[in-house]
Amino acid sequence: MNYLFLALGFLFLGVGTVGIFFPILPTAPFLLLATFCFGKGSRRVNDWFQGTRLYQNHLADFKKDRSMTMQTKLGILIPVTVFLLLAFFMMQNIYGRITIIVLLLIKYLVFLFWIKTKKAPAEWE
Repeated sequence: MNYLFLALGFLFLGVGTVGIFFPILPTAPFLLLATFCFGKGSRRVNDWFQGTRLYQNHLADFKKDRSMTMQTKLGILIPVTVFLLLAFFMMQNIYGRITIIVLLLIKYLVFLFWIKTKKAPAEWE
């Protein structure tokens, strides 16, 4: 089972890394999944990943105090919303459309009320 979690962790790490260079893929959710999988798969690999600059730049603050900058939130919300809306308009099944609406609502509720918004560091302003 540990090998499965490690394989999934590296898969999500790869997709998250690609998301840094192609804004159409959200980076943070895939890196969060990678963190979860590495944590379940191997303590050594998890410690390695948490020491990387990729982790420090994208996830350390979120893990520490459940907060993100507005730029990070929008970088996640906008692409995911676009893809869900595309799926909504292409979907012919009413149950599928209802599911997509519920997903959109949950996503925005989580990002507005569960994840705090923090100020960006001075170098970004």
